[in-house]
Amino acid sequence: MKAMIFAAGRGERMRPLTDTTPKPLLKVRGRPLIVWHIVNLVRAGITEIVINHAHLGQMIEDTLGDGSKYGATISYSPETVALETAGGIANARHLLGEQPFVAIAGDIYCPHFDFEQVKNTLEDNDLWGQPYPLDKRDVAWLFLVKNPAHHLQGDFALHSFSLSNEGEPRHTFSGIGVYRPEMFDSVSPGQQEKLVTLLREYAARGQIGGDVYRGEWTDVGTIERLNQLNAPLVPR
Repeated sequence: MKAMIFAAGRGERMRPLTDTTPKPLLKVRGRPLIVWHIVNLVRAGITEIVINHAHLGQMIEDTLGDGSKYGATISYSPETVALETAGGIANARHLLGEQPFVAIAGDIYCPHFDFEQVKNTLEDNDLWGQPYPLDKRDVAWLFLVKNPAHHLQGDFALHSFSLSNEGEPRHTFSGIGVYRPEMFDSVSPGQQEKLVTLLREYAARGQIGGDVYRGEWTDVGTIERLNQLNAPLVPR
């Protein structure tokens, strides 16, 4: 399995830090956000990694190199203008191959996520060993989290490992998901497109599966949240 890490965003809410540093290179507890993902992927045996970039992208390449110092092989998908998440995947499909892959937001912090669990989430066969019809297979599997204080409305409802756009209880998309490449057939390389648009379309068809991740997770979307993560730990 291959992995893609989204690293093309401008990080407007993190300015002025992101005026000189790409958001995925901001450090949490002494390590760049994106490196936490790389280390955890390699630990799970997922060593072929694709990273898209736009804003200050050369800094990302200069910092991570070819990935060998982490035990990984990193390929880059540069974007002149950030293509959003689905657009970034479509633009990098020639690097991702034809098998399901895991994609991770470069600006989340989840230091204990075990990527072993992503490897078999999109099995093609049911319990009797028969392949699912193409129009019934899950095209994606999302890991959801408890709604954080800044996003109490959540993103999706989850029932019996199936996601829907409406209903309760609702959870927030963590930024970690497994996808079939064909899910992005409608997006052309170079086209700007948000992933949530496709996810809602397929969720309405009942073709998005998911589960809740209950470990440590933070959307590092503001300087305040970054500072909270880097604050000295107070002994109990």
